[in-house]
Amino acid sequence: MMKSAMMKRNVATTMKANANVPKVSFVRKVAQTAGVAASTLALALSAQAADVKLGSDSGGLVFEPATVTINKGESVTWKNNAGFPHNIMFDEDEIPAGANADALSNEDYLNAPGETVTRKFDVSGTYSYYCEPHQGAGMQGKVIVK
Repeated sequence: MMKSAMMKRNVATTMKANANVPKVSFVRKVAQTAGVAASTLALALSAQAADVKLGSDSGGLVFEPATVTINKGESVTWKNNAGFPHNIMFDEDEIPAGANADALSNEDYLNAPGETVTRKFDVSGTYSYYCEPHQGAGMQGKVIVK
């Protein structure tokens, strides 16, 4: 019996103490959470600026799109699509001074559908690249970095 009275007193005291605390509505909490999620998504998308298919949907030996334009500090992802194996090769004479052709290139062949390679571009300028096994077929592309 004594325990029950003490519990009632503790609950009443707790309620009085919490009466002065501002209440955040459920809607406000949801809106804040959604805002954080949207900001996070925007940052993630801004870093990943372009996607390029390796081989067209019809099996053509091309980069699709052949040219992408991104901002300095953004990335390009190449995704194996059709007509593989493919790779992505940059020639030091076809990229801006200060960029590293070896670091940007992916010499290893992508052999399976859906395999990806992502590279970040930190130097402004025009980067020409090609697929080594299909260079003779004209499989080449361009990244323009603003």
